[in-house]
Amino acid sequence: MSAPNKSYDPVEVEALKPEEIDAARDAALAAFEAAADLDALREAKIAHTGDRSPLALANREIGALPPQARAAAGKRVGQARGAVNKALAARQSALEAERDERVLVEEAVDVTLPYDRAPAGARHPLTTLSERIEDIFVAMGYEVAEGPELEAEWFNFDALNLDPDHPARSTHDTFFVADEQGSPDSGLVLRTHTSPVQIRSLLDREPPVYVVCPGRTYRTDELDATHTPVFGQVELLAVDEGLTMSDLKGTLDHMVVSLFGPGMRTRLRPNYFPFTEPSAEMDMVCFRCRGESVGNPDRPCRTCSSEGWIELGGCGVVNPRVLIACGVDPERYSGFAFGFGIERMLMFRHGVADMRDIIEGDVRFTRPFGSEI
Repeated sequence: MSAPNKSYDPVEVEALKPEEIDAARDAALAAFEAAADLDALREAKIAHTGDRSPLALANREIGALPPQARAAAGKRVGQARGAVNKALAARQSALEAERDERVLVEEAVDVTLPYDRAPAGARHPLTTLSERIEDIFVAMGYEVAEGPELEAEWFNFDALNLDPDHPARSTHDTFFVADEQGSPDSGLVLRTHTSPVQIRSLLDREPPVYVVCPGRTYRTDELDATHTPVFGQVELLAVDEGLTMSDLKGTLDHMVVSLFGPGMRTRLRPNYFPFTEPSAEMDMVCFRCRGESVGNPDRPCRTCSSEGWIELGGCGVVNPRVLIACGVDPERYSGFAFGFGIERMLMFRHGVADMRDIIEGDVRFTRPFGSEI
């Protein structure tokens, strides 16, 4: 049996050549540096530090060397593996820092957001404005009165002194409702104004009567930027002894000041309505320019077209025929009434350009008005 070969007998091992070890080290360093993310670095780590990596295989070959050559080869392989592990740790630390910084940006949580996942709602501005108008007149001693939207022709037309051949009683203006047999001569209509509520109030109450009548009304109008077949209206009726146009004018002035602020005033222009005599169109001074745009090209006003006034609606002294129809003595009592559209008032106060925005139910329109109580 031969004894161990303890003499220096170099064995040529390819994997342990200095140039091979240096090449394996440099390849590992380059692969780590080229890794763009942690996944790529993980693959490079397996390839250059795993059990089948060049340096791991070289380390296994050290045992094939004679004792005198093992120390130098082991030192050379150890230094290479140490450099590879140091470069791997440095690159991993850098990539983890980049990942953490990116996560902080991409997955940031805004702690100022509301905790409630259900979005806050908002009251419709038409409801808010209608109630504000009601509050103005309730504070003046008026009573809020309501009535049915499906109304008898007598309340909607006859009691208001509208003759049978009046244009408003045609299908071009009014929705007529058929009876159970389908006959259009049912005598029922969808009310075209809230004036029937005034008639019902006079029939139900003894003068003096002071009522404000808000509600939904219907006309056979096409839906466009300034018209809608269903719209809100507010009407007011005052019947007492000695009421005149001056009382009407003072009431209108108080209303516009309460809605639009100090300095507002109204004017009356002669007109004709069957249910009032005399009748007038009521205008208010433009709440934007306060009339200063009239004749002043340097300060044009889009709201009033530089006319200084904005039309609100119709008004007048209650026609004696209306009082008689309701059993009120016109020799003793007189009264005044006026009415205007709530949508039109909302468009004035908040600069709404298209009436369709008001009625389409988009929360992006109603939410900015808030939940005013």
